[in-house]
Amino acid sequence: MRPGQAGRNTLTYDTLRRIKELTSMKVLVKGIESPEDAQSCVENGADGVIVSNDGGRATESGRATIDSLPEVVQVVPVLVDGGFRRGTDVFKALALGARAICIGRPYMWGVASFGQTGVETVLSILRREFNLVMAQCGKRSIAEIGPSSIVTNPLAR
Repeated sequence: MRPGQAGRNTLTYDTLRRIKELTSMKVLVKGIESPEDAQSCVENGADGVIVSNDGGRATESGRATIDSLPEVVQVVPVLVDGGFRRGTDVFKALALGARAICIGRPYMWGVASFGQTGVETVLSILRREFNLVMAQCGKRSIAEIGPSSIVTNPLAR
C-alpha cells in the first residue's frame, strides 16, 4: 500500500459518498459518539447516524452511548444503540432526542431461548415497561417526551 492510501477494507468518507451515489436508500453510519463525527458524516452524504460505541462500554473505560446522545442529536437525526434493556431505557433515550432505539442483545436472548416466541415476548415486555413509564410520567404520546421528562445528574457521571 502506498503512503496516504487506505487499505481495501478501510471505510472512509469517500466510501460513504460512493455508497450514497449508488443508492436511493437512506444511508446511516453506525459507531458515532461525537457531534464532530456526526457532522462529517452528514457533510459526506449520511442521512443520519446510529450513536453506538459498539461494545466499548464493556471495557469499563468507554463512554456510554446515552451520555453521547445529547451532543450528537444537535447535529443530525439519531438512532441509538447500546445497553438498552428496559422500557425506562427507551424512554430516557427518546427524552434525550433519539428518533429510535436499536435493541440487539434482548432480541438475541429471546431467539436463543424460545425462537420467534421469545423475540415476541421480549418486545412485549419492553413495550409494557415503556407504556408504564409513559403513564407514570403523564405522557400520552411519544411526541410529548422531551428533555424535561427526565432528571439528569451531572455529578453521577
